[in-house]
Amino acid sequence: MSPSFHELSAGQDIGSRTIAVTRTDLVKYAGASGDFNPIHWNEAFATGVELPGVIAHGMFTMGAAVQLVTDWAGDPAAVVDFQTRFTKPVLVTDTTGTDEPGATIEVSGAIGKLDADAGTARVDLTVVSAGQKVLMKAQAVVRLS
Repeated sequence: MSPSFHELSAGQDIGSRTIAVTRTDLVKYAGASGDFNPIHWNEAFATGVELPGVIAHGMFTMGAAVQLVTDWAGDPAAVVDFQTRFTKPVLVTDTTGTDEPGATIEVSGAIGKLDADAGTARVDLTVVSAGQKVLMKAQAVVRLS
């Protein structure tokens, strides 16, 4: 059930989640997005261009983060704007053959601002991996009834 605009208040928590990420997830995302840059799947290439290792696609990280908002809103079309700044890459270690993820992304959200005239709520997201904020000013605007 979608939240009602009139039941919301600034600072209200919308929830949190932990997203497990594997190298297989990155390869699947590459296939779906068409972004086959080897920094997202090839360790030797990634370190050869002075990255600490394989990193998740920025759009993968954004999509994983905003999923918290779309699930909370109950309708992906309710998200009318989503913006962020990338601050740190999500390093995904090779855990092939294990049940362990190569990285986790922690996402939490809270109502940052309400606009009664537009019927929108701005949701501010905190997105962290390996103890570091990987997205800054991650904000989704949601139109609610």
